[in-house]
Amino acid sequence: MSHAGVCPARSAREPVQLLKGPVPGFALWLCRLDLDPQSTAAMARSLSAPERDRAARFGTDALRRRWIVGRATLRSLLGAKLGVEPHAVELKAGRRGRPELATPRGLDFNVSHTQAVALIAIADALPPVTRVGVDIERADRAVNSDGLARKFLTERERAALAPLDGDSRRRRFLRLWTCKEAMSKATGDALSAPFRDIEVSMGEEPKLVAGPPPYTPDAWQLWVACVPTHLIATVGIWRRN
Repeated sequence: MSHAGVCPARSAREPVQLLKGPVPGFALWLCRLDLDPQSTAAMARSLSAPERDRAARFGTDALRRRWIVGRATLRSLLGAKLGVEPHAVELKAGRRGRPELATPRGLDFNVSHTQAVALIAIADALPPVTRVGVDIERADRAVNSDGLARKFLTERERAALAPLDGDSRRRRFLRLWTCKEAMSKATGDALSAPFRDIEVSMGEEPKLVAGPPPYTPDAWQLWVACVPTHLIATVGIWRRN
């Protein structure tokens, strides 16, 4: 599998960009969330009443518009896969709020946001036991990498970070974090996942090397998403036994 670090040039003006996926039957999109008010209002019409209520509870107009665009884009992409209009896609909150189709259709999806962009993954031609997770972060995100490493990384992962300079250590932490977060979103564990027991090695592609069930290496594939260089994103594919 080729490394995802070399990406073709894309126009930043495209609101939805289809990215290279890790395997056949897996589609990945990068979506702009800061659209003009008229476009956002039009997209809001595809949302359900509970979704519109949720959008209304956001504290700022920017957050509200971004959430509307992200959810409406998800509905549009799912509707195209299912052969229905976006407003007819029936969604429910699964384990710990993980969004899922209300009726199983042999399809799994996941979404991650960072500021004004979202990453949406849809797997519709993988084995039915497959679940997917994605995580995206800004590459310039300021984090206390040492403090967070003590909380979320294994001893060997922390040892690999130790000799790096400050910015390299921060970026390596973010890469490891997107791997672990993508896996926790696939399982639905979210922030309750045993992050300090999940060990990822960083090579040409990241690889899960140790972890308690369901985070066992034979069940997982990790893939660096081909996103612009100001972003860091990872896809996790979980083939449940």
